[in-house]
Amino acid sequence: MSNMVKPETIQVMEERHSVKVYEKGYIIPQEDMETILSAANAAPSAWNLQHWKFLVIDDEAKKQELLPIAYNQSQISDSSFVVAVLGDLEANRNAAPVYDSLVEAGAMTQEIRDTLVNQINGAYQSPDVARDSANRNASYAAMNLMLAAKALGYDTCPMGGFDAAAFMEHFNVPARYIPTLLISVGKAAKPAYASGRFSLEEAVIKNSF
Repeated sequence: MSNMVKPETIQVMEERHSVKVYEKGYIIPQEDMETILSAANAAPSAWNLQHWKFLVIDDEAKKQELLPIAYNQSQISDSSFVVAVLGDLEANRNAAPVYDSLVEAGAMTQEIRDTLVNQINGAYQSPDVARDSANRNASYAAMNLMLAAKALGYDTCPMGGFDAAAFMEHFNVPARYIPTLLISVGKAAKPAYASGRFSLEEAVIKNSF
């Protein structure tokens, strides 16, 4: 691999950095927005429950309302749009429709469907399982979103710094969902600086500590 050109996907991963200064007023075409969101929606998820919802905030007035909730971070107001990635605390409710379609298509037996749905509902009796699964699986979608944006020539910044309770109240988020993070999307007005990374020798442990 050292003498070969890196695959485009890996180049996108290496080139993506968090951008906090955007071209204010830049409008991303609807088609590109949908491509980015479709890539996010294609992320893997446990049991294929798809533990996410994407609340897209592109209205200028709504971004201004979000600004103080996100501690006045300028990327909220200056980016083209912001996506709140919501994790589903009741993703077990998705099991039946997901597996019913497989049964109808002949890809799964009714017996296996019933076994899986029962297993999932049993696991979701634990609030910890529900919350951990919501956060974990929504993060897969979030990373897909950021990489898709970069592949199309846009930039992003994931933000965990916001008042989650105020966000839920102000934007009428049902209690079923938790806001895992906000992601600004837009055109960089100023290049991001490349943050350093620990070497593989420091980051990788093989087989056991």
